[in-house]
Amino acid sequence: MSPKLHGALAAAVTPMHEGGRALDLESVGPLARFLADGGVDGVLVAGTTGEGVLLSTAERRSLAERWIAERPDGLDIAIHAGAQTTHDTIALASHAREHGADAVAVIAPPYFPLDEEELFAHLASAADACDPVPFYVYEFVGRSGYAIPIPVIERLREVAPNLAGLKVSDLPFEAVKPYLLDGLDVFIGQEPLFLEGAAAGAAGSVSGLATAWPNVIARLVHERDEGSHQRVIELRDATRSLPFISALKAVLTDRGVLTSEDVRPPLRRLTQAERATLPGPSA
Repeated sequence: MSPKLHGALAAAVTPMHEGGRALDLESVGPLARFLADGGVDGVLVAGTTGEGVLLSTAERRSLAERWIAERPDGLDIAIHAGAQTTHDTIALASHAREHGADAVAVIAPPYFPLDEEELFAHLASAADACDPVPFYVYEFVGRSGYAIPIPVIERLREVAPNLAGLKVSDLPFEAVKPYLLDGLDVFIGQEPLFLEGAAAGAAGSVSGLATAWPNVIARLVHERDEGSHQRVIELRDATRSLPFISALKAVLTDRGVLTSEDVRPPLRRLTQAERATLPGPSA
């Protein structure tokens, strides 16, 4: 298995233009450099914050290829390959392996609440498709609509030698604790839980906030900094009532990192009133 992910990772937004109808691949390079300069160790591409499930498989392939091609030295690129069908998930995981991704992550497919046998078969197929690239299970009840049972993870360990860990974005911390399994790296998705997670053995964080405030998350994860912990609480509180992805893109556009704050419909951009409430760019 290739080296595993570590530290602070940004759950990157996906640059778009033409009202969200098209990818803005030219902005991937500037975004990658902004994140690397902000001190994060890697990027998760086409995850929840990256609007992955709203993109076609062809778009997701193009996006993955561009991120891998544009990655600055030392910045790991993890590709989210989770899709509604096992067929598409396998195709995206295999594509990520073939094009040199550093890791692959897969969320449990939303809408249909899969049972343990269905989930195991789905995740095992995805892990096999990207082997020997490190594989991460993406646990997020709020998006999948159901939790991945621990026995599924344990069975997966027996058949997938490239299973490296999990990204867990659940709340509260009591919901995260069962996934802190010996021998698997857990990355916390809810940034205010990171210090508690790190004390319990979590390996790092995959953070949506990090795509707009990478320096804050880098300090939180690398230094276990209490000031950064308070800042992420403030940032989460400030964006809680806003369309989250749109808020991140608005901040990045204001900073000159992106050329457009477009999102893929049915998501929408911020109103001017909402924009006026955005946190400032300072750390």
